[in-house]
Amino acid sequence: MNWKRFEKLTQLAGVPGAEEEVREALKKEIGHYTKEMVRDRLGSLFGVKRGTKESPRVMVAGHMDEVGFMVTRITDDGFLKFQTLGGWWGQVMLAQRVEVVTRTGKRIPGVIGSVPPHLLKEETRRKPVEIDDMFIDIGADDRQEVEAAGIRPGDSITPVCPLVEMEGGRRLMTKAVDNRFGCAMALELLEDLSDMEHPNVVYSGATVQEEVGLRGAVTAAQTIEPDVFFAVDAGPAGDTPGVKDGFGELGKGVVIRLFDRSMVPLSGMRRFLVETAEEEGIPYQFFVSQGGTDAGAVHKTGTGVPSAAVGVCARYIHSHAAVVDKGDIRAVKRFLTALIRRLDSDRVEQILRG
Repeated sequence: MNWKRFEKLTQLAGVPGAEEEVREALKKEIGHYTKEMVRDRLGSLFGVKRGTKESPRVMVAGHMDEVGFMVTRITDDGFLKFQTLGGWWGQVMLAQRVEVVTRTGKRIPGVIGSVPPHLLKEETRRKPVEIDDMFIDIGADDRQEVEAAGIRPGDSITPVCPLVEMEGGRRLMTKAVDNRFGCAMALELLEDLSDMEHPNVVYSGATVQEEVGLRGAVTAAQTIEPDVFFAVDAGPAGDTPGVKDGFGELGKGVVIRLFDRSMVPLSGMRRFLVETAEEEGIPYQFFVSQGGTDAGAVHKTGTGVPSAAVGVCARYIHSHAAVVDKGDIRAVKRFLTALIRRLDSDRVEQILRG
């Protein structure tokens, strides 16, 4: 597992609709393993690895975008008003560091403003601040100073959290685990396939605009026309205090989604995933989520695409900092390679039959 590459991917800026920096990094990395690439007109990008057969066409995707924000207005006093991009809960936002990315690529540090408790009335302290009332402070005195820095409405804003190894060395904390993890896994798969024979054609890469409605998955699937699809994503962990009946524990291996609001996998697909994990000795756990993944869009493409969502659970996703287990990530890397090695036309027919 290339941990340096994983770190680099997490620190790139790439909110929905502004994934250029991530895409360029992926393009460079994909080029180490294949010269054949597929890109749709929204910006999703895949490397192609051809095996011993021309079918099935297997699509494996992370997504480039992270949850973030967009500048919508500059006040006369030099503060930024913003729009959330992706699902945010207001209570994880106040006093957090951000970077505004201008059209030239310049990163300007800022903070989501908060009022010190000394200045709050007692009744105000009990009420959560509405996101519409929040603002970002970049240290400017007025609108002219903000504009002179190159900031304009429409510029993207990303959370700030460097990657750090946590106590014991087993876990990592960083921004954008959701879903630079999936991007990293797509690259790891292409690297593994460079030294492995497989009975299919693999399209491994990442989509765009997943966090705002699985949009890139739609156009990517229409471009590739896959026979099988695997979404590789990070889902919320359920192993922290205050979470009741939660699914997903750090350190328990690959997450196989049984159900989410976007898709119910075919029984034949579920059987294929479980059999592969058990026969390969890969730790796994089941997951039920109220969220969704790119599989929710891809499985409805054309006459239907057997799809699954696999990945890891991560604590505190859709915030500035998430925590993942390195062993879980290694397990997903092994799992994806095993799935591709076992997946041929006969296996696809078995999945369809259930």
